[in-house]
Amino acid sequence: MLVREAMTSPVVTIPPSATVRQAIRVLHEHDVTALPVADESGIMVGIVSEMDLLQGVLERDPRAFVRPVATTRNPSPRLVAEVMTRDVEIARPNTDVAVLAETMMKRRIRSVPVLDGRDIVGIVSRRDLIAVLARDDARIRDDVLAAIAEYGPEGAHWDVSVRDGAVELRGSADRSARRVADVLARAVPGVTHVSVRDV
Repeated sequence: MLVREAMTSPVVTIPPSATVRQAIRVLHEHDVTALPVADESGIMVGIVSEMDLLQGVLERDPRAFVRPVATTRNPSPRLVAEVMTRDVEIARPNTDVAVLAETMMKRRIRSVPVLDGRDIVGIVSRRDLIAVLARDDARIRDDVLAAIAEYGPEGAHWDVSVRDGAVELRGSADRSARRVADVLARAVPGVTHVSVRDV
């Protein structure tokens, strides 16, 4: 499956000149965990996450401590430009979702913006990946059958079964038709494994 099939689009962005409080409100209103930061021309200059925005925002409540609490001398950051991450991992619409998921796990990244050229066209979060994997087997089976019917070679007939996202294709076909059916099934969102068997 490709990133364009899993990403959230259109994506909500925020300018670097926005305040931290404004960014927090946007995150909350749109129920997202990160926002790409875009300049006036729409070019991405960074990303700001929940963790970035929470740093230094909350004051300690003196009621929770026996002794007086020292306050920090430095005021909390006020603008998104001051807290955003500038070195951003990105994906392209045609990136393989499995490759992106592996990168996200290795680097402990929660959200990755998707760029087509310099345009921000979407974002992929862990929640998006979970949503893809949560698709039920009946829907996956229907989508596999539809893909094979539309793009598969004429004359090949497949019996399709799906269990926990694993697709089994059973049929009588030549090597080329088997390869096409395998590729089409793997492209369906929610598919975790494909096996092709001769009948």
